[in-house]
Amino acid sequence: MMSNSMPVIAIYDIGKTNKKVFLFNEAYEVVYEKSATLPETTDEDGYPCENLELLTQWIRESFSEITGLKAFNIVAVNFTSYGASFVHIDKNGNPLTPLYNYLKPYPEDLKKKFYSRYGGEIMLSMHTASPVLGSLNSGMQLYRLKYEQKAVFDQIAYSLHLPQYISYLLTGKTCSDITSIGCHTNLWNFPQHNYHEWVYREGVMDKLPPIFASDGVKEITLSGKMFRAGVGLHDSSAALIPYLTNFREPFILISTGTWSISFNPFNSLPLTVEELQQDCLCYMTYQGSPVKASRLFAGYEHEQQVKRLAAHFNKPADYYTTVKFDKSIAAALQLLPEVHAKDAASITVFPERDINAFGSYERAYHQLMLDIMSRQINSTGLVLEGTDVKRIFVDGGFGKNPLYMHLLAEAFPGIEVYAASIAQATALGAALAIHPHWSSKPAPADTIKLMYYNTSTIQK
Repeated sequence: MMSNSMPVIAIYDIGKTNKKVFLFNEAYEVVYEKSATLPETTDEDGYPCENLELLTQWIRESFSEITGLKAFNIVAVNFTSYGASFVHIDKNGNPLTPLYNYLKPYPEDLKKKFYSRYGGEIMLSMHTASPVLGSLNSGMQLYRLKYEQKAVFDQIAYSLHLPQYISYLLTGKTCSDITSIGCHTNLWNFPQHNYHEWVYREGVMDKLPPIFASDGVKEITLSGKMFRAGVGLHDSSAALIPYLTNFREPFILISTGTWSISFNPFNSLPLTVEELQQDCLCYMTYQGSPVKASRLFAGYEHEQQVKRLAAHFNKPADYYTTVKFDKSIAAALQLLPEVHAKDAASITVFPERDINAFGSYERAYHQLMLDIMSRQINSTGLVLEGTDVKRIFVDGGFGKNPLYMHLLAEAFPGIEVYAASIAQATALGAALAIHPHWSSKPAPADTIKLMYYNTSTIQK
């Protein structure tokens, strides 16, 4: 009977809000999907965090469920999740601490102690390609455990980033993965291609299992059936894989959501002090190459300001989706005198603008997008420098925003600008990472849908 069932790969895609498992067929179509939203819990300080017990239970139960589906023959499984989160397990494989939230404030005195001991913020940030981000530098969570909960630290057999913990739940194998280690963790010395000196000095190295290839698999047997299992990937690195698979010429991917992150996998120049100060960092591809990236809190700014516009002009919250790009409005607004932000930490200057001056929602919204774009040009320009990029792809929310896309095309006239959409990009990337291990067919070349924005065809 098994011979009649469809060969598929199972992918766990664990987000902060939604936990999903997908089955992809060999054409990389989603043939099954199951999702859950799990309530958060709190850690010992009362700070909200992922409920590790519920997550563990859901992964095990859902895997048991999908392996029982007669229509599918699961031949492989891989995992992807948000990063900057460690699960610390003891020698019996039991978690020793809550899954601490990467947004949890970091003690200032401990941070000072760490950076003063290991060369200062600038030097350490340059070596680890990690801006100073507190708990979001996941290595700092281990450092904190050592100095605040020494007894717990001493009991740790292995510290696993979340994607590797999920892999461990099903495989029983403990591994580290370069995409998780290489993502603003403070753990990896990029120039030396090895762990940073502090990881050895503080005894953290003893807690980290051996690195396993991100495109490799381990054979496991569960309930009498053999599977090939990947080690799991950091979600940002996984989402880049479909683009790396499909395009060989240098490109930048601007991934937009709450943050707009510009990824340049073709920029291997070391981070400069100036770039670090402007929120640049490095991610790591699944093949272990650095990806220079810059971040802009643009989606958050857009969300806040469209609420303000809706209230002012008495429009629905999503009214901005009806606004069409008007070249003449944009041109007229670009002739107005520049406004400078009073606060250097401002995302854009728009909060300081007098909305009454615009006369209509449409004009005010064009100004908001021009203000966002002026910052986006700077942010993307930081990773563009020194590389021969031919194309810019935009995925996520702003890829569906005609004002953003037209203004981006105008801003980079020598580069082809595309709105890109991929169904389930992160899960798809995790499947493609181990493609040769589970599918006998070539990887499909049509998983990305593109819409070209050409400045010469922009109408009024």
